[in-house]
Amino acid sequence: MIQLLGIKKHTSVEIREKLTLSPKKRKEYTKELLKYFDEIIILSTCNRTEIYYNGSLKGEESLLKIFAVLNWDINLKENCFYLEEEDTVKHLMEVVCGFHSKILGEDQILGQIKEAYSVAMELKSINSYLQRLFQEAITCGKKFRTEGKLYEIPVSSASIAVDKAMKNNAKNIMVIGYGEVGSLVVKYVLSNNIEKLVLVVRNIEKVKDITDKRVIITTYDEGKKSINEMDCVISCTSAPHLIIEKKHINEYGKDIIIFDLAMPRDIDEKIKEFKRVRLYDIDEISSMDDENKNLRKERMLNYKFIIENYIRDFFEWKNIREVSKVIRDIKSNSNKVIEEREKTLQNKCHNEKDLEIARMLIKSTSDYYVNRAIEVLKEEQLKGQGEECVKILEKIFLKKI
Repeated sequence: MIQLLGIKKHTSVEIREKLTLSPKKRKEYTKELLKYFDEIIILSTCNRTEIYYNGSLKGEESLLKIFAVLNWDINLKENCFYLEEEDTVKHLMEVVCGFHSKILGEDQILGQIKEAYSVAMELKSINSYLQRLFQEAITCGKKFRTEGKLYEIPVSSASIAVDKAMKNNAKNIMVIGYGEVGSLVVKYVLSNNIEKLVLVVRNIEKVKDITDKRVIITTYDEGKKSINEMDCVISCTSAPHLIIEKKHINEYGKDIIIFDLAMPRDIDEKIKEFKRVRLYDIDEISSMDDENKNLRKERMLNYKFIIENYIRDFFEWKNIREVSKVIRDIKSNSNKVIEEREKTLQNKCHNEKDLEIARMLIKSTSDYYVNRAIEVLKEEQLKGQGEECVKILEKIFLKKI
């Protein structure tokens, strides 16, 4: 059975930090969870941690096993939610279309789900129902955004942070981290009238796609030395520890606005004690999104039928797949019967032309009834009466006489 364990939507940053998963350990956790489940996909972003799994172990027993493997404190269980199959499928389809994002309709989640699917394929942790589900979800997310034209109302935590910085007339900006979010931040910053962008990364040599002369690429150690010269700092690394601590910020100087887009957080919240600093964490950034929220919500609700169609299609596929073995067996047995009848015919008829005509008639007759039986089986399976139909067809087509 397909299931989901995730962190509740409005859980505080402090708790979410304790339930995040390091990208470096995701593969290790996936391999360990495969000892207990048939399929595993881990979706871990700055705002979301969700474990999708398929297997016979379910309910409370499965939750306890996952908490143990991930080294999560079981006392934090109340901050998590658990869904069984139908609700899990609905949830994923809504997530990929942006319905459950802190910033309604944001488009980063589609890329994050594609990345989680890619990792799972690489690890061979999906091969059946979850593989198909995520394929359908990714296609659904693309179609939803394209047909709904959500690109006409673009939004993400990165764009909100940059927009806020521009409204504060920031000219010298530091971006820490150049992953998926960091590259978006850099793109948005460079589309504005700024004087300088200091990009802080762990390895300078890996940044080869920036030619803008306003950009200075530097290391973490060098970046910390120039942080107090900035008007704005936007941090978005995947580091498991603080990047900027209170000791790195001067108590006195010009005002500086800092955005922490990371989870766990990059910035020491103690720097709020300095009057010159205005620090926004990921939750505060999400709450700034009011201007376009109602526009996106109305647009998204008008196209929710796309999600409903993909949910229906997935369950139809799953229902048919569950009787696919019986279908294969019926076809295989039909071929054996045809071969037996052809041998009998060869012993009684020696005219090759007549034999060929007879073979065609035998096969076409067999195919007609086999295909009709398969159509009926599929129809009954979708109605929820497949089990009884299977028993009848097995007696007709598979029972040895």
